[in-house]
Amino acid sequence: MRLGLLIAGVLVVGGGSVVWNSMNSGDHSMSQPDTAQIAAGDAIASVQLPAALSAEATMGEQFFNVKCAACHGVNAAGRNGLAPPLIHKIYEPNHHGDEAFYRAAENGVQAHHWRFGNMPPVDGITRADIKPIIAYIREVQRANRIR
Repeated sequence: MRLGLLIAGVLVVGGGSVVWNSMNSGDHSMSQPDTAQIAAGDAIASVQLPAALSAEATMGEQFFNVKCAACHGVNAAGRNGLAPPLIHKIYEPNHHGDEAFYRAAENGVQAHHWRFGNMPPVDGITRADIKPIIAYIREVQRANRIR
C-alpha cells in the first residue's frame, strides 16, 4: 500500500513538473537572445555598469580585460560568434555558482547553453586570479538585475 502511494505521489509531482515547464517555456528565463541581427564579434548583451566597483571587483575587471574580454567581450557583454555574455540570466548565481566559473577557467567547459563551441581552459590563470574576476562579474550582474 505504501509503495503504491509513493509511486502515485512521484507521478503526480513529475506530471505537475512537466505541465509547469510546458506552460512556462515561452518565456523561459534561460532563453538565449536572438543574435541574427548582431554582426560577428559585436556585443550580444547591453550592459549597465554599476556606479562604482569594490576594490576586489576593480582588480577583477583588470584581470577580466586581460584574460577574458577577447572572447567574452568588453564588460562581459559577449561577442557574437565567439563567446556568450556573462551578464545574462543563464549565469545568475543560483544557476552557475562561483565554482562553475573557477572550473570553466581552469579546465574549460563543454558547450551546453550556447552554440559557440567548447570553451578551452584559460592559459596562465590561477584561482587567485579568478576570484576577483568573479567579484567583478557578480557586481556587474547585480547592476543588471541578475541576482
